[in-house]
Amino acid sequence: MRTEIKIYGRGGQGAKTAGQTIAEVGLEMGNYVQAFPEYGPERAGAPMNAYAKISDKPIKSFSAVRHPDVVIVIDPYFVKQCDITYGLKDDGVLIINTTETHDELQKRIKFKGKLMTLDATTIALDSLKMDKPNTVMLGALAKTGIIDLKILKKMVSEHFMNKYHNKVIAEGNEKAIQRGYDEVVLK
Repeated sequence: MRTEIKIYGRGGQGAKTAGQTIAEVGLEMGNYVQAFPEYGPERAGAPMNAYAKISDKPIKSFSAVRHPDVVIVIDPYFVKQCDITYGLKDDGVLIINTTETHDELQKRIKFKGKLMTLDATTIALDSLKMDKPNTVMLGALAKTGIIDLKILKKMVSEHFMNKYHNKVIAEGNEKAIQRGYDEVVLK
């Protein structure tokens, strides 16, 4: 089974890190993986995409994801500014950070696959005290079963403990992941 994921975000929101984390969790789960970003001039706030591929067989293509199984929209701006469903498989999964209700968004987007919504920005502000919704969105992705929640929480916690040596930041990210998993709406 092969799953390809496209992530919409802005520089500084953690889309690149989310893609890398998805790949690391997939690797820990015993899969073959790839992850890479795609962006223009590097600067905070600039639109960018990140990609992740997880497969039980070796991945031989090294191209960007053009027909994703999953699209994660970290920045709600993209919902109104571009076709976030472009190339998304009809039976795919669309996970959106939004304050709109699930039903409002479903009417506007008219996506036939699985639509998952949550207010990841508010959860991040509450759990992390900063506008970094990427770990919240990873919790929502774990709800699909594509990545393992337990492994995700462990890896993210270890990453922040190693990087910052700060238990509060590590625990905040674990909480953000769990809330993303628990609070995502799927109808």
